Amino acid sequence: MVTKKINKDNKNSKNSKKKKIVEDEEDVEEAESDEEIDDNVEVAEDEVKKLGAVLGSSSDEIDKVNIKASKPVTQLKKGDKVKVDGIELEVDAHYVLIEHGETKEMTIELFNPKTDKDYQLRYFSGQLETSMEFYELQEILYVRRPCIRVEW
Repeated sequence: MVTKKINKDNKNSKNSKKKKIVEDEEDVEEAESDEEIDDNVEVAEDEVKKLGAVLGSSSDEIDKVNIKASKPVTQLKKGDKVKVDGIELEVDAHYVLIEHGETKEMTIELFNPKTDKDYQLRYFSGQLETSMEFYELQEILYVRRPCIRVEW
């Protein structure tokens, strides 16, 4: 007798699940039409594009920066002038950010004396042209910015 009760309970629970699924499908059909779904998809795609622009380029392509150097990058020090895409910046510091064995991830802290904005040029020693990235300080976070030409 106990087994029959369990079987009956199982049958009832299966039927109730089927009813819930059908009710849920009807709710979805009633709640959103195809046009509303398309609109929601478009809004979501726009948001993804905006976030991609804020977070910077996440492509796997290697962007080479055009570098015009009057001296080796290792000799840049506080007070030197650096032009990034035509904007003249001043070096505040030049240091090793992280050591990766023989390769070092370097950072050049820059600032614009006219606007008092802070920037960073980051690169890996030995891979200057292919690894150089330009960042702008916004609030408390450095945000990557596109960079085509750097000269010092």
